[in-house]
Amino acid sequence: MSVILAIESSCDDTSAAILYNGKLRSHVVASQKVHELYGGVVPELASRAHQQHIVPVVHQAIQQANITKKEIQAVAFTKGPGLLGSLLVGVSFAKSLSLAWNVPLIEVDHMKAHILAHFLDPQPPGFPFICLTVSGGHTQLVQVNAADDMLVLGQTQDDAVGEAFDKTAKMLGLPYPGGPMIDQWASKGNPLAFKFPSTEAPGLNFSFSGIKTAFLYFMRKRTMEDPSFQENNMADICASMQHTLIGMLTEKLHLAVKQTGITRIAIAGGVSANKGLRKALQELSDKHAWQLHIPAFEYCTDNAAMIAMAASFKLEAGVFADQFVTPDPRLEF
Repeated sequence: MSVILAIESSCDDTSAAILYNGKLRSHVVASQKVHELYGGVVPELASRAHQQHIVPVVHQAIQQANITKKEIQAVAFTKGPGLLGSLLVGVSFAKSLSLAWNVPLIEVDHMKAHILAHFLDPQPPGFPFICLTVSGGHTQLVQVNAADDMLVLGQTQDDAVGEAFDKTAKMLGLPYPGGPMIDQWASKGNPLAFKFPSTEAPGLNFSFSGIKTAFLYFMRKRTMEDPSFQENNMADICASMQHTLIGMLTEKLHLAVKQTGITRIAIAGGVSANKGLRKALQELSDKHAWQLHIPAFEYCTDNAAMIAMAASFKLEAGVFADQFVTPDPRLEF
């Protein structure tokens, strides 16, 4: 029997989950609305909110799992990457519980956990598979040979695709978080209405800084010509921008499949909730006979369920952390 309590606090969501014999028993997330006022996550406010949320969130996770504290056999936590103040709250709390309950401590890489979230599904991808990991801070193509054997094939050289979505939304005056708002507007528009330049990057790497600049100049020029341009073309603008970003992702993914010969494909990270991306990947998979794995919406954004699943592989291998472990906001993959 294995019972893991997992804690996730890398950014602005406080989450706790119980994994019982490989099955998710409970999953609790407390979100922070305060950041909407500022159009982005404010690190100091995020860490303070984690301090307020973490005790009731962990308590609720244990209650929902219908277990006692004595049954928990390990405490897992996100070591990084993320915001230092936010990570500190989760790491410190996990270390305290480990000491108080005399159970092992398991550190988890947040980005690897996003990939291993697929094993929460009754039918996870078989090894090896390629995972396109897309979020506000990361864009990676990863060859996953095993839970403890992952190779980065390509990654962004500057900004992440999630940041490109959010910055586009901000330029259009859409509320935070902007990425989902772009997706909503895009569903009503023509993706070929406007053409934006794709940024080139060597090999399987990505670059998204150039397209943000191009979009800024495009909007500035068209608005000067017609002050009501955005108002009259909002859906088409969002659809065209989203189409360009998704095209940049799928182009490199297709290239990775050709280079590796691996046709088991997965997506992970917050941007994997994007309906336009999901549709595009499904169409590609149908066309090329790929085996596509798309996570449930609740496992796309930051969550403790994925931390628990990643920790279960380490628990099985007997890989633990000690009380000297510290958060690493720039943890390398």
